Amino acid sequence: MSDTKGRHARRVSRAAARATGGSGRHRVISASAAAKGFGALIDRVRRERAIYVVERGGTPVVHIAPAPAARCTVADLVELCRSRAPVDEPYLAAVEAGVAFFNTPAPPVDAWER
Repeated sequence: MSDTKGRHARRVSRAAARATGGSGRHRVISASAAAKGFGALIDRVRRERAIYVVERGGTPVVHIAPAPAARCTVADLVELCRSRAPVDEPYLAAVEAGVAFFNTPAPPVDAWER
C-alpha cells in the first residue's frame, strides 16, 4: 500500500513540475485548501514569490504564480512618445485650458466660520 502511495506522490510531483515548467520551485496544495485560505495563499505567493500547483482529486489543475514585475525605463517612455502621432493645436489648447482651470487655488477656508 505504501508503494502505491509513493508512486502516486511521485506522479503528482512530476505532473506538478510539468505544470510549472519544471522549475522545481513549486508547492502542491489541494483545491479545497486553496479555497479555504485563498487570501493567505495569495499573500504567500506575493511575499515568498512561491509557485503553487492546485490539485483537484490528485490531478494538477492550475498553478498560481507571482505576476512578473512591470518594468519601464525612461528610454521606453521616450520611444513611446516618439512613436505616437503628433497632437493637433486645438487639443493642446483644450488641455492647457483644463489644466489652468483645475490648477486655480481654492479660496482659503476660515476655520472660525461655521
